[in-house]
Amino acid sequence: MSSEDHNVTFYGFTAVPRDPDVLFKDHPTASGPHPKQDLFTADDFPLPSSPIVKEVRDFVKKELNEQTYNHSHRIYFYGTALVKTHFPQWSYDNETYFLACLLHDIGVADKFLATTKMSFDFKGAIIARDLILQLKGHEDQADSVCDAIIRHQDLFVSGGNITLLGQILQLSTVLDNSGFRADLIHPKLIETTCAAFPRKGWSQVFSRTIEKEENLKPWCHSTVFEVPDWKRGMKSKFATEIRNNKGSAKYD
Repeated sequence: MSSEDHNVTFYGFTAVPRDPDVLFKDHPTASGPHPKQDLFTADDFPLPSSPIVKEVRDFVKKELNEQTYNHSHRIYFYGTALVKTHFPQWSYDNETYFLACLLHDIGVADKFLATTKMSFDFKGAIIARDLILQLKGHEDQADSVCDAIIRHQDLFVSGGNITLLGQILQLSTVLDNSGFRADLIHPKLIETTCAAFPRKGWSQVFSRTIEKEENLKPWCHSTVFEVPDWKRGMKSKFATEIRNNKGSAKYD
């Protein structure tokens, strides 16, 4: 196997279906009314702790509010459990996935959200790539994280593929933000993860962030969730859906 092929697998570039409905169609453990829920807790998934991870964690802790910082950790546990239970054959580097989790919402930080005309996910992806390269991370690692962050809100794309890392990131963020497909992981994992990294009103915090970006930048990518020809001042369907996340209400 060439080094190039190794990096495709190692850094999570393996192509998988973009549409989760295609990914989970007739899936032996994830389809049907009672999907498999392996009994994991947060303690079963120690967080990567390499030097680059420590630097990135320090960076995001400084730039993000507590709720966004905690959300960026919860999705590591959820994504890891989803893969171990339903896609045990998938292979990727845990550190690279954790870096994507930590940095996927860096674009909503006060330092960046209102100081760029770019959508927060696109700006955040550039910041993430630059930071990983600055910290001497591998270029393929930086590119994988960047690609996953750019696409982590592409929820209505039905055709084509996405990187394996990008799919895990997207599934886990949607699970934490809206409760979608939460039945694919064990309730005990959600309970212990929320105890380790509390939500502290995350649904309200993130919905207000979406409203802020959409009103600052009515052209932004987040408006893909809104009605056609959405205009500044109109109610945000996206923010309302997040705010009404009943699956996580008891932890908020």
